[in-house]
Amino acid sequence: MIKSYNLNDIVEMKKQHACGVNRFKIIRLGADVRIKCEACSRSIMIPRQVFDKKIKKIIEKGQGE
Repeated sequence: MIKSYNLNDIVEMKKQHACGVNRFKIIRLGADVRIKCEACSRSIMIPRQVFDKKIKKIIEKGQGE
């Protein structure tokens, strides 16, 4: 379980998005986490507990704001 993610990090999820890519950028943190698909730019908001279970690894660290 990865707990050290921040805003603007690029993460790899266990499941792919409908467009076929599993790279997402974290654009909002709170009780819910909003992630944006790197390929089609659609955003998804999921509860933090679900996000913690579905994250696979951090690909790239971003500049946290």
